Amino acid sequence: MSNDVQNFLPYGRQSLDERDITAVVDVLRGDWLTQGPAIEAFEAALSARTGGVGVVACSNGTAGLHIAAMALDLKPKDAVLVPSITFLATANAVRYVGAEVVFTDVDPNTGLMRPEDVAVGVGRAKAAGLRPRAVFPVHRAGQPALIGEAARQFGLQIVEDACHALGTMVRSGSGWAPVGSCPDGGMTVFSFHPVKTIATGEGGAVTASDPELVARVRRYRSHGMTRQPEQFEHREAAFDDHGNPNPWYYEMSELGFNYRLTDMQSALGLSQLRRLDEFVSHREEIVARYDSRMTALNPLIRPLDRSNRNGRTGWHLYVSLINFEVLGLSRRQVMAALRAKGIGAQVHYIPVHSQPYYVRRYGRVVLPGAEAYYKRCLSLPLYYGMNDGDVDRVMDALTGMVEGKGSRAGDKT
Repeated sequence: MSNDVQNFLPYGRQSLDERDITAVVDVLRGDWLTQGPAIEAFEAALSARTGGVGVVACSNGTAGLHIAAMALDLKPKDAVLVPSITFLATANAVRYVGAEVVFTDVDPNTGLMRPEDVAVGVGRAKAAGLRPRAVFPVHRAGQPALIGEAARQFGLQIVEDACHALGTMVRSGSGWAPVGSCPDGGMTVFSFHPVKTIATGEGGAVTASDPELVARVRRYRSHGMTRQPEQFEHREAAFDDHGNPNPWYYEMSELGFNYRLTDMQSALGLSQLRRLDEFVSHREEIVARYDSRMTALNPLIRPLDRSNRNGRTGWHLYVSLINFEVLGLSRRQVMAALRAKGIGAQVHYIPVHSQPYYVRRYGRVVLPGAEAYYKRCLSLPLYYGMNDGDVDRVMDALTGMVEGKGSRAGDKT
C-alpha cells in the first residue's frame, strides 16, 4: 500500500486534543451527564463569540432549523425562500412545520443566494398563491449570503443557515459583526458536526437577538415545557395559597421536541470554542495555499468567487469549480483518480429542488445558476490538521489531470 493511500486526506474531519478529552472526562466524573451546568456554560461562551445574543444549544443543526421555523409560527400557505444549493435540512425544516418551500436560484460561481434571487422567489411565491413570510439564506462553505436588505424590502423574516459559517465576520453598519449576531434580525443556526469548524459529535445552536424568539426556541427544544411562573396558565395548580410557585410545577402550552444537547457534548463544544480563532486562522491559510496553486489551472479548475472579500471567512469547505467536459474526465473519474492517490472529495450539494419529494410537490423548477454550480462543484480536503504539503499533494494530482488532457485529446484524433 502506498504512503498516499495510508495517509488518506478526507474532505473534512474534527481536531481533538487533550484539552477536549479532559473536558469530556471531567463531565463523566461529575454529577451531570445532561441538563446540567456545562450546557449553560457553552451557551454563554457561544453568546460571547456571536455578539452577546441569546443562544439555545440543541441536538444538531437540523433540530436548530426545525425549532427556528417553529418560532416563526409559520402556517400552511406561508412560503419560505430556500436556495436550492444546500443540504436537505434547510428545506425540510420548512416542511416540518407545514409551510411551503420556494426554491431560489444561486450565483453559479459562489453557490450563494443573491438579492435578485430573493425578488424572483417572492414573485414566484405570490404567483402560486402563497404568502411570502421568510427566507432561509445559506452561508455556504463559510461564505455569507448577503441578502439582508432584500429581506427587509419584502418584509421577510430571516433564519440564517450558518451551519458552515462559525467564525465568519460580515459588514454591519460601519463595522463588522460575527455571523450569529443577527444584525438583520431573525435567527441564526449553527452545526457542530465533526466536519464543521468546531465539533460536539452531533450538535447545533440557534441564536437570536429578540428575547421572545430565544424563549420560544428554548421551549420547543424541550417538549414545549416551561417552568417560568409568569407563563403559567393554570394558576390554581401552579401556586400555593400565598402566591408562591410550586417547586415541582411545569406546564406545556404547545408541542415541542426533545432536541437537547448533553453536558458531555457541551463540555466538548466549550473546549473547542476556545480554539475557534486557531481553527479559523489555519483554515484561512489552507484556503490561501489552494487559491495560489489553483491560479495556474484557471479557468479549467478554479476556486469559488469570493462573497466576503473584506471580511473574515470561517471556511468550512474548499470548493473548486471544474469544467469536467473540457477536462475530458467526468466528476466520477476525477474523484476516483483522487481517491487512488489517497485524497477524498465530495459534492456539496445536489440541488434540493431536483429531489424526488420536491419534484412531486412543486414540479420541475428551472434554476440555471444552481444547475451550473452543481455541474462543476467538487469539495477538496480542508480541515485543521492539514499542512502545505497536503495541499500540494491535492493540487499536484489535479495538475497531473490537466497536463494529461492534451494526451487524451490526442488519443481521440
